[in-house]
Amino acid sequence: MERGLYIAAAGMVAEQVRQDQIANDLANSATPGYKSDQSQQRSFSDLLLQNTQTGETIGKLGQGPLITKQVTDLTPEALKDTGEPLDLGIAGPGYFGVQTSSGVRYTRDGSFKAAANGTLTDQLGNTVLGTDRKPVKVNADGTVDAAKVGAFALTDVKKQGDSLFTGTAAGTAKGEVQSGYLEGSGVDAGRTMVDMMASLRAFEAGQKAIQTIDGTLQQAAGQVGSLPG
Repeated sequence: MERGLYIAAAGMVAEQVRQDQIANDLANSATPGYKSDQSQQRSFSDLLLQNTQTGETIGKLGQGPLITKQVTDLTPEALKDTGEPLDLGIAGPGYFGVQTSSGVRYTRDGSFKAAANGTLTDQLGNTVLGTDRKPVKVNADGTVDAAKVGAFALTDVKKQGDSLFTGTAAGTAKGEVQSGYLEGSGVDAGRTMVDMMASLRAFEAGQKAIQTIDGTLQQAAGQVGSLPG
């Protein structure tokens, strides 16, 4: 079978993964505290080509790319003034802790609200934890004491979806919790759109390569079939 088909197909699969990641980033370009992802790829091991009659080395043949992993950019973004008392942002490193049904999770999205029982929760209804790892109480005037809201340092941070992360708690974070602010999204929409167009062109190039190879194989098969027996 023509190896070029496999090389082109491998490139198309890699670009599909990149496009899914880029599309998710674009969908969250306005999500507070969202952290963008980048796909890392490498090529499959090269094949060493040799002359079957003489054994002489001809050269190497690549086998196409593959996605090895996705890396999340955890760099803190600038805070934006919202004027809402239950909007909280961390200036610098750190994560809010929230109690979920699956255990404690962490987030940079501080768009919180008051629950019916007077505790502070995220948009999914998860209870926000204070510096003492207990639920944060909302004051009667609809505000919270930012100094009592926990900002936790984490190691081995991994995305879990819905702007939540897992990680190993490593004490109090150096960042400062500020009321009336939200962290901006980590997505540069303009640059991400350029990345999407570049990935789409690479995908289309793989398509054209497969179509060209397929046409060549059909032509070769037709010529072989027409040879006199």
